[in-house]
Amino acid sequence: MYCKEKLDSVEKLDAFLALPHPELVEMMKRLEGDIMILGIAGKMGVTMGMQAVEAIKAAGVEKKVYGVARFSNPEERVKLDKAGIITIACDLMEREQVEKLPQIPNVIFMAGRKFGTGGSEELTWAMNVLAPALVAEHFKESRIVAFSTGCVYPLMSVKEGGCTEEVAPAPVGEYSQSCLGRERVFEYYSKKNGTKILLFRLNYSVDLRYGVLHDIGRAIWEGREVNNTVGYFNVIWQGDANAAALRALELADSPCAVLNVTGPETATVERAAKIMGEVMGKEVKFAGTPGDLNYLNDASRMCSLFGYPRMSLEEMIRLQAQWIADGGISIGKPTHFEVNNGKF
Repeated sequence: MYCKEKLDSVEKLDAFLALPHPELVEMMKRLEGDIMILGIAGKMGVTMGMQAVEAIKAAGVEKKVYGVARFSNPEERVKLDKAGIITIACDLMEREQVEKLPQIPNVIFMAGRKFGTGGSEELTWAMNVLAPALVAEHFKESRIVAFSTGCVYPLMSVKEGGCTEEVAPAPVGEYSQSCLGRERVFEYYSKKNGTKILLFRLNYSVDLRYGVLHDIGRAIWEGREVNNTVGYFNVIWQGDANAAALRALELADSPCAVLNVTGPETATVERAAKIMGEVMGKEVKFAGTPGDLNYLNDASRMCSLFGYPRMSLEEMIRLQAQWIADGGISIGKPTHFEVNNGKF
């Protein structure tokens, strides 16, 4: 078991997510220069910044971590400031604001838009394509890990297994298409300027406050049917995903490198729901039957480079169920994991 204590508060959860892997600590000893996380105020960014700070402390080196976002929620900025992260308010859609950002040698780009695409497709395209262009041009001398998504790949049958990095993108729907657009922009600037970039194709990261497992568990706890129309998925603990993103800085290259990031198992909605139902002491009801098309990715390369994630699928499922049963908070951002038509 990876988690050694009961996660019964947000403070304990954040501290656990910020625990650095020993390999990340060693990388901080090698990595030259400071780190900047763009879009740090999102679901993953806060604990990524905290994990980077903890790894630097453990490594005993001098290195700064910058966090950039619009900071529409001031509480997140306060949390980051307390953690020792240098925060900068910036709208990455505004060229003059991006051009004022300090030049930092190691950049992680996390900004993007997914939900609410339907009806405002132009905003999704602008955020997912225009902002990367401004960032890539400004940080052309930096090493960049650019967050992407497994949704750029074609939908797969569980019998076929997941998509490897060699599978050609075939995005379904405007959100996924805009994410491929983001990748193509980074690829363009990588070739134009020789910028070392890695495309970080993630699906799905989970924290006990959000994610696929949270959505399944919340339905069970509230007595609702669990949607089983998309019956298979991949998942990775947010702490493991954050560590992978930071370690991926060393893999950035020109032309762009690509890395799938997710758990090694193919999870099933039915098994996850039944385990959570047992932990919660709740009846599990399903709606729909699994179809043949799923977002499934093969993270074999990630595992060969970084080792297997520390948090196992079963432990994630049980921790999630206990968190909900104990009244743990939700950030109210459903993943819509049951969507396989690209409409978010």
